[in-house]
Amino acid sequence: MVLFVLSVCSPAEGQTNEITSGEVTVVPFINLRGVPAEDWFGEGIAEAVAAGLNDSEVGRHLVVRVADGEARVSRGGAPWTVSGAYQRLGDGLRITARVTEGRATTIGALTVDGVLEEFFTLQDRLVAELVPILARVLGYEGATLSRTPRPATVPMRPSSPMEPQRVSREMVPVVPRGIDGPAAPVAPAVINRDAEGGVTVHATRLTEDINIDGVLDEGIYEVVPAITGFIQQFPDEGAPASQKTEAWVAFNDQNLYVAARLWSGLPRDQWVANEMRRDSFQILQNDNFSVTLDTFYDRRNAAGFVINPLGGFFDFAITNEGNPNVDWNPVWDVRTGRFEGGWTVEIEIPFRSLRFRPGPDQIWGIQFRRGVGATGERAFLTPLPISLGRASLFRVSESGTLVGLEVPDGSRNIEIKPYAIGGVSTNRVSNPPTNNVGNGDVGIDVKYGITQNLTADFTYNTDFAQVEVDEQQVNLTRFSLFFPEKREFFLEGRGIFDFARGASVSGFGSALRRVGGGGPGGGGNAPTLFYSRQIGLTGGSVVPILGGGRVTGKIGAFDVGVININTDDKAVGADEMTNFTVGRVKRDVLRRSSLGALFTNRSVSLDGDGASQTYGADGTFSFYDNIGIVTYLAKTDGPERSDENLSYQGRFNYGGDRYGLQAEHLLVEKNFTPEMGFLRRDNFRRTYSTGRFSPRPASIASVRQFRFEGSLDYIERADSGIVETRQAQLGFGAEFTNTDQFTVNVAENYEFLVRPFRPGPTVTLPVGGYHFRDLEASYTTGPQRLVVGTFQVRVGEYFNGTIRSFGMRRGRVALTDQFSLEPSVSVNWIETPVGKFRTDLLVTRVNYTLTPRMFISGLTQYNSASDTISANLRLRWQYSPGSELFVVYTEDRETDPLMPDRYTELRNRGFVVKVNRLFRY
Repeated sequence: MVLFVLSVCSPAEGQTNEITSGEVTVVPFINLRGVPAEDWFGEGIAEAVAAGLNDSEVGRHLVVRVADGEARVSRGGAPWTVSGAYQRLGDGLRITARVTEGRATTIGALTVDGVLEEFFTLQDRLVAELVPILARVLGYEGATLSRTPRPATVPMRPSSPMEPQRVSREMVPVVPRGIDGPAAPVAPAVINRDAEGGVTVHATRLTEDINIDGVLDEGIYEVVPAITGFIQQFPDEGAPASQKTEAWVAFNDQNLYVAARLWSGLPRDQWVANEMRRDSFQILQNDNFSVTLDTFYDRRNAAGFVINPLGGFFDFAITNEGNPNVDWNPVWDVRTGRFEGGWTVEIEIPFRSLRFRPGPDQIWGIQFRRGVGATGERAFLTPLPISLGRASLFRVSESGTLVGLEVPDGSRNIEIKPYAIGGVSTNRVSNPPTNNVGNGDVGIDVKYGITQNLTADFTYNTDFAQVEVDEQQVNLTRFSLFFPEKREFFLEGRGIFDFARGASVSGFGSALRRVGGGGPGGGGNAPTLFYSRQIGLTGGSVVPILGGGRVTGKIGAFDVGVININTDDKAVGADEMTNFTVGRVKRDVLRRSSLGALFTNRSVSLDGDGASQTYGADGTFSFYDNIGIVTYLAKTDGPERSDENLSYQGRFNYGGDRYGLQAEHLLVEKNFTPEMGFLRRDNFRRTYSTGRFSPRPASIASVRQFRFEGSLDYIERADSGIVETRQAQLGFGAEFTNTDQFTVNVAENYEFLVRPFRPGPTVTLPVGGYHFRDLEASYTTGPQRLVVGTFQVRVGEYFNGTIRSFGMRRGRVALTDQFSLEPSVSVNWIETPVGKFRTDLLVTRVNYTLTPRMFISGLTQYNSASDTISANLRLRWQYSPGSELFVVYTEDRETDPLMPDRYTELRNRGFVVKVNRLFRY
């Protein structure tokens, strides 16, 4: 059986049908397995393609030659180039080919699958599919193949991979115990691939220091072979990367080093590189290079590091193949550089910034990714299915294997980070009001490595001043909003405490509006059993943390986490301090699944005398490429809540490329109250299902993929069975080849209000049932645009009235490489029989980055719902690895900018200077 997948771009604008002529260079095809005995395939395919094209009708107008010498590197100097790759899969063989114009523009791509015995037949079919592509470019549509096909046999040449070979014991690579993939490469090779696409990489011990300056001028880059052969995940699944990437992995006694040389066929002005600020999500949309390290080799969890050409960097922790913790900030260093054909990167990661299993014999997982912002291309060291979309970055189980590392011994690492803070503040709305009150404080965090994979954290007088100002959200629902944790003490190992959070089985955007909401980073309909912002923050007010500690890490196949913290509740009127305790354990099962349990205890309940507890057990299961199952059972205990206090969920998700399906059932009983968690709504039973059909139209060059989706959300009260919410949605979306996206959806809604609901300051909706429909459309511009963002409109009914809204989310305007604006707008006009109102939320963030480690950020927010305007100006300078200086000014005013009641009045303001210093022993 042979499968052809063909994609041909339309002729360029202004191109005529007049037959042209020119040269075609055929580059030897790349051996994706990297097995030296199969290298001759690439030469043979290139020769057959050149001969076949010369024998065809297009050969009358073309000079076709096989590249040699410099042409192998430069991809030839001819107007058109044919390049590709091949991969032997057992008895099968896959050949991919690409026709490019100049150095970068792809005008056609195809894939041929067959069996190895039909090697010559596959070559002939490859030529037959290449002919129409070149014929269209030439303006000659009638070209045919005139060569007589060869017999479908495989030549038996000396040293052919089809012949048995005598191999000495010294030639057999040693397979380190526990490798999930091919054997370790035999020196001097540093990479080995198998027929299933697995990769094993050998790290190189350094004999000289590497100067982290972004200039690849050390001897290792000349002596040690580069890691190459990146494979596209998107947009041409399985094809060789369009841009060449060379990578190296090395180490010494203290650090792990990763370096890369990233070639680019695009002109510099077409690179997408417009962000230098650390941890900006925009870095993920830029041209970038990333490495993820599965240091426990559990094929589930990893640490990720992303860099763009400007030296901007982004780090994150992956838990259970998803749930990224983007607020985790380990100590590491990176520098980038430029060369004539692209850019370079050098990364230094101290071993003490990572957690790994004890012992000298280390086996880690490793993955490289190359992102091209202008085209959206994503290429990886190992092949990944296109169905994963942007979630491919989290697919730890498909990473390569890293061997040869020698890590430091198990000596106890100690990190001490004291801080000092001082400032002045004014609060006109407090009782009594204060004016220019000075204050100062000190505190300390200590991190102690119990073992290489188990860490204890201790805190005294925890500081909250570095918490970023929460971006405000418009809430037109009757449920609470969710805001992410930002405090450093709670960040490392945060994923261990995630409960019933499954792997990301698909990274597709959706044509449907998000169901559940709750704010970025969490929330939704399912309860969050442990929400660390419940410790030290109550009703928006800071509750001083006296002290406490955490232990997080891995013991064998178990993830463990324990937290014990005491707070002084006098700030909120309580008579005694409160103790918060959390215990979490997870057990790895099967290949990519886990079972776990969670316990929380709050010594002083918010609902009465006594303590409150939460108990839960969860299971997350991942099968094949795209199947995920999440389930849990939990209960809470508290004063006067001994019954109807259960919650459970079962969720199935299939996230294939062409089809998608999700089904869920969730119960939250009326007395289920996780006081150390987050509960968006209570006393409900939910049944939800959604289906997706997402074809990739080969006949429409401007569209990469369509999405047709439908969903039904049915929620009833758990105690009475009254239908409280019912929503049916139909959606359509399109992703274009220029990386823009468009979606439109229509929703049929029903809401039953069990109590009066006040969506605006002048409108109160009475108890009862409401049917209403609305339509929402959005357009998202690609990252290469001058103005990036999602523009959204909504029209239709709103309960017993109407709604018109306009918004822009995730907006960004890059004025220079260092200066950017990030506007967000949400305007809603709502009219009901009992009144009308308007909500305006205007948010603008201004960023000026001096270096990736020093930036100034200003955030201004106006919210008409509260008639407030606030400003936050912050300087953040990482003056030494892990050590930072913050200078912050905040101001909040009550205001009405519209005539005739135009006024502004100060509510509070403050000026704070904070410095911390990291000491490592």
